[in-house]
Amino acid sequence: MNKNSSPRIQNESAKATGQQAEQIACAYLRNQGLKLLESNYHCRYGEIDLIMEQAGQLVFVEVRYRKNPCFGSAAESVDQRKQQKLIKTALEYINRHPGFNQRPSRFDVVAITGDSSHIDWISDAFSC
Repeated sequence: MNKNSSPRIQNESAKATGQQAEQIACAYLRNQGLKLLESNYHCRYGEIDLIMEQAGQLVFVEVRYRKNPCFGSAAESVDQRKQQKLIKTALEYINRHPGFNQRPSRFDVVAITGDSSHIDWISDAFSC
């Protein structure tokens, strides 16, 4: 997504900024051919920002936004603890949707930095 065509992240509350980053990430991934199945899936283990599908594969997407990369990149913030929460949440999602239990799946990270002009999509960022 280039600088001129991407929506800008406005200076808002953290929750609103996160929702805006997720909308930008979703639009970006849909333009790459992924299909949205669900957003903001919650269970007792945590939340998955976007659940998408690409070529029959379930894609669990974590969206991270950093206004400034001085304290580390957005992608670096998906640490081991966060990965474990995402894995447990994804397993809960699959258990609640039996039709998905035989499908391959992966975990992607979409990292947005600055005013959303820089988007990194890390496909298959980690595995369980």
